[in-house]
Amino acid sequence: MKHPQAWRGVALAATALAVLGAGIATANAATVDTKGGAANNQAKAAPKDPTRGAKGVAGLVNAANAFLDTLSDDQKAEVLIDFTAENAAAWSNLPCAGTCRPGIALGDLTAEQLTAAKAVLTAATGTGTGTGIDQINDILAADDLLAADYDPSTGPGGGGGPAPSSDASAAPAPSAPSGGMGAFQYGSGYYYLAFLGTPSLTGTWELGFGGHHLAVHVTYKNGKGVSASPFFIGVEPISYTGADGATVEAMARQKNAIAALTGSLSAKQLTAATLTESFGDVLVGPQQDGNFPATKEGVAVRTLAPKQKKLVLDAIKPWVAVADDATAQQLLKVYESELDRTFVSVSGGTGYDTQGDYVRIDGPSVWIEFVVQNGIVYQDQVHYHTVYRDHTRDYGGEFSF
Repeated sequence: MKHPQAWRGVALAATALAVLGAGIATANAATVDTKGGAANNQAKAAPKDPTRGAKGVAGLVNAANAFLDTLSDDQKAEVLIDFTAENAAAWSNLPCAGTCRPGIALGDLTAEQLTAAKAVLTAATGTGTGTGIDQINDILAADDLLAADYDPSTGPGGGGGPAPSSDASAAPAPSAPSGGMGAFQYGSGYYYLAFLGTPSLTGTWELGFGGHHLAVHVTYKNGKGVSASPFFIGVEPISYTGADGATVEAMARQKNAIAALTGSLSAKQLTAATLTESFGDVLVGPQQDGNFPATKEGVAVRTLAPKQKKLVLDAIKPWVAVADDATAQQLLKVYESELDRTFVSVSGGTGYDTQGDYVRIDGPSVWIEFVVQNGIVYQDQVHYHTVYRDHTRDYGGEFSF
């Protein structure tokens, strides 16, 4: 492992590529379209590629092939794996590095390879502030703060590190910790990219990307995105100051949308929504594929006012927006059509600032959980765990669990 903070280092060194929220980066001018300059001249001189400059899944396949072209044969073997139930389900929200997830570590990539990997993720994920690649960047930056402040000598869960740095870009570069769960492995270098199946406009394959507090799975069939789940996303710290001096709240869209929904419930509706159970984590997290409760609980969305129904859909959007915009739009159409058969339930409080505050949205297809936990590294704070699943579309609906 070269550097736990590999992601941010290249992002700062390659701002001209506009990877952070400004579209697909130019990883290989012969296969990925650019605008102007020497790179464009180089692309024009290359053999004609009928998909060059393509958008959507075609653009993603271009980016994937450009990334693969930068890798050695051994590295390709890490990235290209079979699309099996075992490989698809091999993910975690824990900082357990490559012991609990497949793929190639960002920290093992050269600057050129990392730029190409970021182009893949940018093509695969949604656009807009606080969603898609923008949110992924914020989550990885938060994990770099944990890498700087976590004290492994105290053991998992006992760190109680200092408050988040006032400047995320100024966090010192820690040495890569060794071992498995005995030494938590925080930092953007410990995030892994894999293709389950071969990226193509035909057949079925999945993009998998994840590390601590992040697990992205987007599945494609015959050139179309069909699934963006499971998607686990969490964050610690929930707020920090970025390199530009602005406050970053990596999961503000999720938290604010949930708060707006539950805040709209009347006392009667809130009583109907309240579960008898308490929750310390999400129910249907890693290694819980298919383990949805048999009975839907809470307040039925069909009983809510039209404005409240819109708030339910608005609360679903931030999770679905991890996928590219076209895939997210198609999934949201399904979830909107099923709103009247969807339920909202809560446990704990609705301030989302206390251990055990919990929300669930459970429909015929969509499943979302949001839970507040006490901090692990910053123990005087709270942090978030959430998961988005689909009852029938997880991993593209390819497997039965």
